[in-house]
Amino acid sequence: MLDILAAIAFVDLRVVVLRGDEDMPPAIAVICDSIGQLDLGWIEESDAPTSWRAAAYRMLEQTLGSALPVSGYSDLFDEIALYYWDGDTTDDAARRNLVEMHGADPDDLAELALPSTMDARRPDWMIKAHAAPATQLPTALRKAMRKLDQAHKALTRLPPDRNAWHCDMQDIYAYVPGIEECASFPPLTLVPVEQFARELDDVAQSGMEMGFMDITGMCPLPDSGRIDDWFASLRLGVQFLAAVQELIQLDPANL
Repeated sequence: MLDILAAIAFVDLRVVVLRGDEDMPPAIAVICDSIGQLDLGWIEESDAPTSWRAAAYRMLEQTLGSALPVSGYSDLFDEIALYYWDGDTTDDAARRNLVEMHGADPDDLAELALPSTMDARRPDWMIKAHAAPATQLPTALRKAMRKLDQAHKALTRLPPDRNAWHCDMQDIYAYVPGIEECASFPPLTLVPVEQFARELDDVAQSGMEMGFMDITGMCPLPDSGRIDDWFASLRLGVQFLAAVQELIQLDPANL
């Protein structure tokens, strides 16, 4: 198991065996010990065309949640909408909510407290419309994204009860009493802290106080024959994360 996980360096993962109570079988859980923004490498920092960076970022948003407890921008936006505007997502509704429900002075409403100004702080590479189609990407980037896509499909085709990376919250509550008190917002995010530090601090506060839901997958093992299936699924998940790691470390502009 340690040899399998050794291929992954961009997040800290470990595995624990859980003993079930009464008639529950043992289970194996994959735990993510990393907290904060994932290092996006060239996607965030390079001089590569925005359309390339946006395409790679879009793929991470669409796939990474299959193997890691991670939030994207839409998750953060929804949490902030509940936190500040009681779920409203338009400027007019947010202003009205802040004034009528929270007693804010209309003359003192900061622009940063509105949905449109939060959206406006997104870097260009975070915006879906800026992503280039595969036919317009350089060969190396296209191959890296195809490899990631194939690894993701192989992982998600696994039956849930034979997938080391699958999370069934009812099972988790049954095997880990008290974990329901942890924050539901994931410990990892794809949202850049530089642009959204205030929002990330707000939604992560309960996690920093009560702990995050850091189980990224848990698989009960009702019989010994499932162990081989568990190892096979663990390898598939690591192959997917290795493809993610390769994409993040690739800088197509400097090849």
